[in-house]
Amino acid sequence: MHDLDFTLLKKLQTINSTSGDEYLMKDFLIDFIKKNMNSWKNKPELIYGKDFQDCLILKFGKPRTAVYAHMDSVGFTVRYNNELIKIGGAKIINKTELVGNDSKGNISTYLYYDDKTSKIYCDYKRNIDVGTNLVFKPNFNESNNFIKNCYMDNRLGIFNVLELAKTLDNGIIVFTCWEEIGGGSVGYLSKYLYEKYKINQALISDITWITEGIKHNNGVVISIRDSSIPRRIFVNKIINIASKSNIKFQLEVESSGGSDGNSIQRAPYPINWCFVGAPEDNVHSPYEKVHKNDIKSMIQLYQKLMINL
Repeated sequence: MHDLDFTLLKKLQTINSTSGDEYLMKDFLIDFIKKNMNSWKNKPELIYGKDFQDCLILKFGKPRTAVYAHMDSVGFTVRYNNELIKIGGAKIINKTELVGNDSKGNISTYLYYDDKTSKIYCDYKRNIDVGTNLVFKPNFNESNNFIKNCYMDNRLGIFNVLELAKTLDNGIIVFTCWEEIGGGSVGYLSKYLYEKYKINQALISDITWITEGIKHNNGVVISIRDSSIPRRIFVNKIINIASKSNIKFQLEVESSGGSDGNSIQRAPYPINWCFVGAPEDNVHSPYEKVHKNDIKSMIQLYQKLMINL
């Protein structure tokens, strides 16, 4: 694979799309896809609207497998008197720069933690509108080996499926909501896909963690389990395809954490699923860091899996 152009990834990381605000990302994606799909191998059918809330589905050919990529990110919601409430598992780091906008204009402020009250606040010259969502200020940094910025989770998962879309013959790409706060859209999305297209295979295009067993530059991660346990016969099928492809990969076993796969497993449909994604350092912080070779292996493996599953 030639060196990747990460211009799109950088752009995706500037879009405020915290849980509940995914419509901002959905609107960007619809516009991007309509402008670019004529250059793809196949043009997808775009499925969205009130029955899908802020989610978006791309259908290619005669699909057998769906790929899920969540659009939301962690962040903070402004409460009263500039107190902040976490969205998902956002890391609390004093003096972190946050950005957003309310009825009075654009906002750039800093987070601080009050030891006396154990509350989080932002240091701003006025009271920000109650309910305003703030995100980490993007600071895209590309070196020879790494990409570092906020929201690699899950802008990189989105970047992966948009790369996949360029060459996809048969398959479905699903952009989902609310993953960072426990899900909520995948239940009705998997129901729709199973009942309309008999889709009973799913891949989760998301980002996992660097741990004592998962290292940078060791390849894309195939997750055997986290807080949920997918069906092993399906995971083994994915491992077998990866092994035959000579694409570098590593296997993950964790006791906690989760993804849209958790919601698929809870849905009342017989759907096999597996998490496949690159690993990152500094999870849910402004400094998320992924090795470029792991990004390349993620893209390569998804292309291989969508042909062979």
